[in-house]
Amino acid sequence: AYHVMHCALDDAIPFSEWALIPYLLWFVYLIGALAYTFFLNVPAFRRMMRFVIVTYTAATVIYFIYPTQQLLRPEAFARDNALTQAVAWFYTFDTNTNVCPSIHVLGSVAAMFGLLDCRKLQKPWVKFAVCVMALLICASTVFMKQHSILDVLCALPVCALGWRLCYGRPGRHG
Repeated sequence: AYHVMHCALDDAIPFSEWALIPYLLWFVYLIGALAYTFFLNVPAFRRMMRFVIVTYTAATVIYFIYPTQQLLRPEAFARDNALTQAVAWFYTFDTNTNVCPSIHVLGSVAAMFGLLDCRKLQKPWVKFAVCVMALLICASTVFMKQHSILDVLCALPVCALGWRLCYGRPGRHG
């Protein structure tokens, strides 16, 4: 049996088909961060991959022990446009199960930490852009009704654990 993830704040967050754009940019963001670090900063790539392994494994264990689902998706869209049609198509194959913690949040934070770990990306505007992108992707999950805000909040301690194990210990940075 699945445990339904829902809270009152979910009802206050409106559906927005525009959230599909940052939601799909997650793939570019995560793959881009992996490619950038793989080719230009191998130690950052290794730390980022450790973070992914730790957090995604933790999420998988949580899904096994506490399977979740969300029932937030709109039954009908108020508007009919290319984005709502794309969201409807997306819903057909991206299930609403095992949503807590959000893998989109874990992956976005992994990419953010990986990119912030690179010496060549330490300009304030780059760091700002890296953080804003992660924040937009995380927010998009609730505005697209793919996740409850609880899924996002539950991903944060998993990310904190991943950071502690992969970035927070002395001697982790070369």
